[in-house]
Amino acid sequence: MNKPVDPSIEESKARMQAVLELQKRLVISKGPPDARLRKDRLTRCIDLLITHQNDFVEAMNADFGNRSRDMTRLTDIAGAIGPLKEARDSLEKWMKTQKRKVTPSALALFGAKAEVRYQPKGVVGIISPWNFPVQLSFDAIAGAFAAGNRVMLKPSEFTPVTSALMARTLDLYFDEDEIAVIVGGAEVGAAFSSLPFDHLIFTGATSVAKHVMRAAAENLVPVTLELGGKSPVVIGRSADLAKTAARVMTGKTMNAGQICLAPDYVIAPSESVAGFVDETKRAVAKMYPSIKDNADYTSMINQRHYDRVRGLIEDAKAKGAEIVEINPAGEDFTQQEHRKIPPTLILGATDEMNVMQEEIFGPVLPVRTYAGLDDAIAEINARPRPLALYYFGEDATESEALLNNTHSGGVTINDVIFHVTMQDLPFGGVGPSGMGAYHGHRGFLEFSHEKAVYRQISGELLAMMRPPYGATFKKQVEGRIKA
Repeated sequence: MNKPVDPSIEESKARMQAVLELQKRLVISKGPPDARLRKDRLTRCIDLLITHQNDFVEAMNADFGNRSRDMTRLTDIAGAIGPLKEARDSLEKWMKTQKRKVTPSALALFGAKAEVRYQPKGVVGIISPWNFPVQLSFDAIAGAFAAGNRVMLKPSEFTPVTSALMARTLDLYFDEDEIAVIVGGAEVGAAFSSLPFDHLIFTGATSVAKHVMRAAAENLVPVTLELGGKSPVVIGRSADLAKTAARVMTGKTMNAGQICLAPDYVIAPSESVAGFVDETKRAVAKMYPSIKDNADYTSMINQRHYDRVRGLIEDAKAKGAEIVEINPAGEDFTQQEHRKIPPTLILGATDEMNVMQEEIFGPVLPVRTYAGLDDAIAEINARPRPLALYYFGEDATESEALLNNTHSGGVTINDVIFHVTMQDLPFGGVGPSGMGAYHGHRGFLEFSHEKAVYRQISGELLAMMRPPYGATFKKQVEGRIKA
């Protein structure tokens, strides 16, 4: 497949400005789209993904060097269609005007009414990442289209084949006044995030999010930030270690750990570590009897990222950690066509090691120990708030203590990642792992303006509230100033 030719920076900047102006003009002249048009846009997205699914699978494989085709169909094709269908099926319910309580209640007796209407914000900008380039683009598109917005999409430059395919296919199914794709590198991304959108959603690294938010602030553009962080796994003493290891490593090896929600480190009772390591080896060997030429095992996205993750392992080794490389077939990874890193445990990981200082985003899992649950909670709270937290065990007191005494974007108990697959749960971070949330109804709300509407009574009952303030007015006020 030939590498797509990107337009110049100047061409991209001129086009994105022109598209934004076009879309904003039509937001005003055409008004909010009705349910029929919104459903049609969502259906066109679904048809696009079904029709071109094989093209997208091959494009992502080309971008990664090797990416599990079966995983891609699950995560990026089915994973994108699910939110679109959910939005299409629930649209009328979400769009309904919501009646609200009138206060004081006496006004309601005379005909006063309060309600919330859901109005499209206008033009939504979407900056999507490289790790799940299709799913994380169309998930945001689903919410934006359901809310009645027009969309501009900036996909990642690290998946150029996939990004170019999204641009071509969306152009086949939509006019650019409905959705337009802007391709390009970091400079184009910076210009994109500076545009005066009506809402901007960015999915990616916390370090980049700071620049995106700073640029958006110049135009007071509201932002949704979907970031990451070091999501911990707490293993309780009541946990089934075989089941725990299999589920943790399924999440850690999916997409070779290049998932914002991947378990980033494990905290386990010291007496459970040896059993967890043994079960981890068994679980990986069952899933991946070989790795080097196994089409199910995904590569690192590029050489720079490969070198960074390998560097984390080497740094930990140099600082005294025990490195457990899980390599069931005993393969030599010093010579390989694609950038594959076997699942690797880092035992005795300390805070001085780089692997405990930054999000890993690879198939490397540090393992630390705790004596009591309070120690695990203290360690989690000593770090920046993560995107996810995972607990394994059957002790309800422990799980409740973790839920109540730690902060994270979301939680899955007795598995990893699964809370993001629940369309009726909001998905988002907290603090440095993000702000705002989307998915399902929450996505509709995120990309809608909740317009408050109050209808006053026709009579002049409230004339008493105007100056000059008499006894009736004073009595009304006194009645409100009490417990």
